Amino acid sequence: MSSRGEIDVLVVGAGPAGSSAAWHLAREGAHVVMLDRAKFPREKPCAEYLSPEASRILSVMGALEACEAAGAAHLSGMVIRSPNGSRIRGEFAAAHGFHAFRDRGLALRRPVLDTILLERARAAGAEVREGRQVISVLRDSRGAVCGVRVRGNGGEKGDSGDGEIRARLVIGADGLRSTIARRMGVARNALGPRRLAFIGHYRDVGGITDFGEMHVEREGYAGFADVGHGLTNVAVVVPRASVRDAVAGNPAAFLERWFAARPHLAPRMASAVRATTVRVTGPFAVHASRAWGRGVALVGDAADFFDPFTGEGIYAALRGGELLAPYALESLAADRPRDADAALREYDRARRRTFRGKWAIERLVALAVGAPALLDRAASTLEASPAMADLFVGVAGDFVPAREVLRPGYLAKLIFGNVLKSRHSPLPLAP
Repeated sequence: MSSRGEIDVLVVGAGPAGSSAAWHLAREGAHVVMLDRAKFPREKPCAEYLSPEASRILSVMGALEACEAAGAAHLSGMVIRSPNGSRIRGEFAAAHGFHAFRDRGLALRRPVLDTILLERARAAGAEVREGRQVISVLRDSRGAVCGVRVRGNGGEKGDSGDGEIRARLVIGADGLRSTIARRMGVARNALGPRRLAFIGHYRDVGGITDFGEMHVEREGYAGFADVGHGLTNVAVVVPRASVRDAVAGNPAAFLERWFAARPHLAPRMASAVRATTVRVTGPFAVHASRAWGRGVALVGDAADFFDPFTGEGIYAALRGGELLAPYALESLAADRPRDADAALREYDRARRRTFRGKWAIERLVALAVGAPALLDRAASTLEASPAMADLFVGVAGDFVPAREVLRPGYLAKLIFGNVLKSRHSPLPLAP
């Protein structure tokens, strides 16, 4: 596609979004180079949940079998507990008529998953350069991004890793605090809660099943999920303002105190043994005002990340890379700069069409989490209506269209279900 030695696409970030974009582009003949500041395998604080529809993209990339062989846990659905104790239990395999690529989700530790995906990108022809930190972008005479400046430890004898790398197209897949988005001038703090997540892995957590769990409290929420090999991903998400000292001090002690202070959760962690470092990530609620610029596009968390509660960031990253690829190829094939720009602009429109329903759900969930009385009412309704719960969990699983739970009828039942039912119930007969 390019002249010999010229880089078509420079992908900054080798997580799921970057690996997906690189794989889809390299298999079409593009000369792709991937950069990441880390060396793989590496730890990454994450819920580590892959929705049922994520398996479709893993299968396309030839990564699904490797994930299964690596011991990925299977998840049949989700359980959500509200502050008043109501429990929403939704299954991925349900009677609503919508079907995912598979009827279960997966959970796999990020050091394993990311390495599998990176190797798939490499197998497709992408060149991978680890230990390279991007510090700024390069621009040409018309202001278009045409490469990056990097520093790093290189890895080859005599190679510092510092310098400039030029490419016809740069893709920012560099996560929540994207350098590419900042240098483009499009990174924004979204309206919404400013939360931090404390995430670690424990053995012998009590009561773990093949359902992912979310437990909403009045001061945040917690999650449990089996990630295979006897490990449970344990997370606590709380308002940033309430935990400043914990971040600088001992995150593991904070997480464990948080559970110990809640009688309905404390027994689950009583015999648990921490297996990894507890890491802190956030704050969340960031987005890019647009996901493209001249010579550059954003994908994954670099383009949008709101809140981890709905837990399908890995799917969005994989889907984003898949979605971007044809528009990136169209941009590379364009004869005129304005046509190349038009292709990337259309990618941004397609991205908004694809994800806007889920974005709306994320914001509604965040509103409910921040308003316990509202969440309690909605949870009571869903507890009494398994069909509605299955539909909601199907949306979180990325195979039920978001419009199904954004319909006025569904929302009215969700918020006013018990009230409406009591108003229309027959009055008791007088004795």
